[in-house]
Parts: sequence; structure tokens; C-alpha cells
Amino acid sequence: MLKGLTKVALTAALLAGSALSAAAQDITIRATANSNENDEDYDGLVVFKNHVENASNGRIAVELFIGTQLCSGGAECLQGVADGSIDVFVTTSGGAAGIFPYVQVLDLPYLMSDDRVAEHVLSGDFTRKMRAMALEDSGDTIRIMTIGNTGGWRNFANTQRRVTQPSDLEGLKIRTVVADLPQEVVKAMGAAPTPISWPELFTSFQTGVVDGSKNGITDIMGMKFPDAGLQYVTLDGHAYMGAIWVMNNEKFLGMDEDMRRVVVDGFAALQQATFASPKRKSIQAYQDFVAGGGDLYVPTPDEKAAFRDAAQPVFQWFQDNVDGGPEIFEALMQAVEEAEADLASGYEADLN
Repeated sequence: MLKGLTKVALTAALLAGSALSAAAQDITIRATANSNENDEDYDGLVVFKNHVENASNGRIAVELFIGTQLCSGGAECLQGVADGSIDVFVTTSGGAAGIFPYVQVLDLPYLMSDDRVAEHVLSGDFTRKMRAMALEDSGDTIRIMTIGNTGGWRNFANTQRRVTQPSDLEGLKIRTVVADLPQEVVKAMGAAPTPISWPELFTSFQTGVVDGSKNGITDIMGMKFPDAGLQYVTLDGHAYMGAIWVMNNEKFLGMDEDMRRVVVDGFAALQQATFASPKRKSIQAYQDFVAGGGDLYVPTPDEKAAFRDAAQPVFQWFQDNVDGGPEIFEALMQAVEEAEADLASGYEADLN
């Protein structure tokens, strides 16, 4: 309990002869996201802050740091969580892959078919499995609290032509992050992976350094990529854009059980907010893309199956080359199977 107290609060409590419950009112959680106030991560943090502060009756305060005030990237921010200078941080799989390579399982293409499957998977034991692996690998310092969404689904987008099948991607230079898995996915489609930093992507489209990317529509429109020539989007939905929310484990375990429950419930509320936010924001984003002359293509079931077939080598590559790959791949496949079975049972009950 004393770990969350400031010296001033502790001294005041002792002088007043108060019980620890009074001193425990000064628990502060410092949470950061390297994004902005238009992002799903910010929406989630606002919900988290509201829930935790209210449900704890003011015993916990949540301070939000949006942007790069506390740290400037995945590796630096995760180190901050590990050493306790940051309490809560959100990262993508690409941002965490250097420390926890197996989180790239979230980027394996075409394994989760839609939002309902993805949300079912990420709300259950799969996330707990990834939590256990991350705790072990970080020496019990970094705790995965939940996995939400940041931007919907990744789709192939480009400046050159409509893509209806994998062969249409052949020869295109597709922007990826530095992580290996996204590059393997692009290679499997016959395209050329080209790692480019996010701030440089707009100019890279303009100058032809890259021809396309793998992004959600809200990111595409938020960054005004159509103004740089990005005019073709294929809704293949190859990867759910997972957002991994982590917390300093000592900070979490240092709270009493009632407050830990409040924090866990807060992350559940945050997760639901980030699940919902891209659904709403994407509606206007798609409308604006088409109104601006963009070509939006929805693959047929057969065409989408062709994309998945082309991606098959990536699944084996992941298990052969990523530390923890076979273990987390099996966990994901089991979770997807269970989610699909549960949803099928629900459909049977609800449609009749």
C-alpha cells in the first residue's frame, strides 16, 4: 500500500492519526499514449480515467499524457513501464515486437474473420496467456492488462490500381513497419515490403518511394493520404489492429484487492470503448474517401479465400522464426475456434 503514497500524504495521515485507508486516497496512475486526442487510444483512456476515479471514490487519480511527453516510442515507453516511471502505456504489436516478439501473432493475416470473433478472442484466455508470457520475459515488470483496438482492420491500400486478388499486388512497394512479420506478409503477396516511418509516409506516397500501405481507413483519412495519391483501398481485412495495454506490475500488485478490481474493470471499460470507437469513426471516413474520388473495393468470399491461401507460408514462418511463436499461435487458433463455435451457437439460438 505505501508504494502509492507521496511523502506529503503519508505525513499528513500520520499526523492526523488516520488509518491507512485515508492515506490510500493518494494513488496516482500515470498513463500515456503516443497518439492524439482524435485517436481510439485517447477515447479509451478517457473512459478508463472516468471509471477508475469514480469507482474508487477518488482513491485513485489517473493522469493522462497524450503524445510524447513521457516517452517517444514503443521501446522507450515499455522501458518506462518496466522501471516504474510510467504506469500505463498502449503499444501496437509492431512497437512491442522487439521485446516480446510473439505479440506479432496479432498481425497474422486472415485468422480472425470479423469484429465479433476478434473481440471474443481478445476478451478471454488468449490475452491472459500473452500476459503470462510477457510477465515471465520482463522479469515480472510489464503486465498486459487488456488488448483493444486502434483503427479497425488493416486493409491493402495503394496509389496505382484496384486490387482484387494477390497477383494485383505484385511489383508494388508496400510500406511496412520494421518488424519482420508484416514484411513477410507483403512478400507472400508478391509485393515488395518497404519499411518507412509513419511521419514520412505522406511524402513517400507523393514521391513514389512507396506505392501502398497496410492501414485502417481512419488512419488513411486522418493522415490525408488521398491528398498524396492514395486512391485504392481493398477491404480484405487481413489483420485486426490490436492495441496492447500494459501496466507496471509492481504498481498494480501494490494496490489492495478492491482497487485492483477497480483497475481491471477500468481496463474492461477501456477495451469496450476502443472496440466501439473505430466502428463509428470509420463510417464517415469511408464516406469521405469515396466522396473524394477514392476506389473502395470489397472482395468476394472467393477472392478473400485467395488472399488467405497466399498468406499460408506466413503461418509456418511465424512458428519457425519467432520466439514463443508455436505456443502463442496455438493459443490464438484455439481461441478463434472457441469464438467461432460460441458465435455459431448464438446464431442458431437467435435466428430461429
